[in-house]
Amino acid sequence: MKKFIFYSLFLCNFLLAQDIQGFWKTVNEEGVAQTIIAIYEYDGLYYGRIIAIYNQNGTLEESIFHPIQRAPGVIGDPYYCGLDIIWYLQQLGSKFKGKILDPQKGDVYAAEVWLDKGDLVVRGKLLFFGRSQKWFSVSSKDLPINFKLPNLNSLVPDIPTPK
Repeated sequence: MKKFIFYSLFLCNFLLAQDIQGFWKTVNEEGVAQTIIAIYEYDGLYYGRIIAIYNQNGTLEESIFHPIQRAPGVIGDPYYCGLDIIWYLQQLGSKFKGKILDPQKGDVYAAEVWLDKGDLVVRGKLLFFGRSQKWFSVSSKDLPINFKLPNLNSLVPDIPTPK
């Protein structure tokens, strides 16, 4: 009986453990690509960094290798590309909870992140109010030819300070 309980708990923890690490594409309400976000693990917590931004036509316009636009809601006006907008995500059951930043306004919200049929659901919340967005796994067709994504294991968090 003890073995059954042990294996049941092990299987339950295995099924709950979901890997959110990877590259995710955000899209607007019309389905046009907006950004590529890297979700990476560092010291047991997860972080999200803007890697690239698409233009209004859905073509990759800037990246961490060629940043253009700056984040007005963050002290120092850093580039959007290369900016950590999600931090301190910790797994609690089937969800991850932490913080998420609106880099344009400088607002920080509670964040909940979870996988749903292979897509990443990201929810920013303030008290009981919130907004969820579905992010999609990045494929080679989402990237220009010869675009090299950064190594997730080389990323180190750099938590921005909102204005």
